[in-house]
Amino acid sequence: MSGTPVLSTLIEGLAGAAPSAVRGVLNATANFILSQMANGLSYADALAEAQRAGLAERDPAADVEGQDTVAKVMILSALVFGRQLSRDHVTCRGITGITGREARQAASAGERLRHVATLAFSGSEGAGEVTARVRPEAVPAGDPLARIDGVTNALVCQADPVGEITITGPGAGPRLAGQGVLSDILAVTRSHPANT
Repeated sequence: MSGTPVLSTLIEGLAGAAPSAVRGVLNATANFILSQMANGLSYADALAEAQRAGLAERDPAADVEGQDTVAKVMILSALVFGRQLSRDHVTCRGITGITGREARQAASAGERLRHVATLAFSGSEGAGEVTARVRPEAVPAGDPLARIDGVTNALVCQADPVGEITITGPGAGPRLAGQGVLSDILAVTRSHPANT
C-alpha cells in the first residue's frame, strides 16, 4: 500500500490487541482495472489505460494474476501474526477472467467486484487453521472494501478487543513507493541503531 502505514498501524498501533483476521484490496493496479471495468471499459481497455497512466507494468502478470497480493498476504502473516506461510498456503485467482459484463452486473446489483485478499486464523494471533486466499469477489455496498475505487487500497483488520478497523490509503505511484521505502529504512534504523 505504498506510503500507507499498514504494518506500523497493525504492529505498533494495535500492540496489546489480539488480531485474528485481515482482508483487503492490496493491489492498486488490479483495483484500478476493476473500477474502470465497472464504468464500462473492457478488461483490455482498462489494462491499457492503467499502463498509459504508469500504474501497470509492461508485463502486468504479477498484479493481475495476483502474485503481488499473495506476497503481501505472506508478509502480513509473518509480521502481524508471527506465522510464516509458503506460497502453497495461499490460494490465488487473478482478474484476467473477469468480463466487463460481470463488473457492470455487480455494480447494478449494488455490489463491486474487488480483488480481495483474505487472511484468517481459527485461533487468535496466528494460531490454528489458516485461511489464506486472493480472488475476485463481489462485495456488498455496506462492505468497507466496496468504497475503495481506483488506485486506493484498504485493509480491514479484526482484533480483540478493538473489533474491526479499516486502514485506507493510496496504493500506487513512484512518490508513494518512495515514501514507503523511506519509512521502512527509518524503522530499521530505529530498531537497530548500533548498525547505522
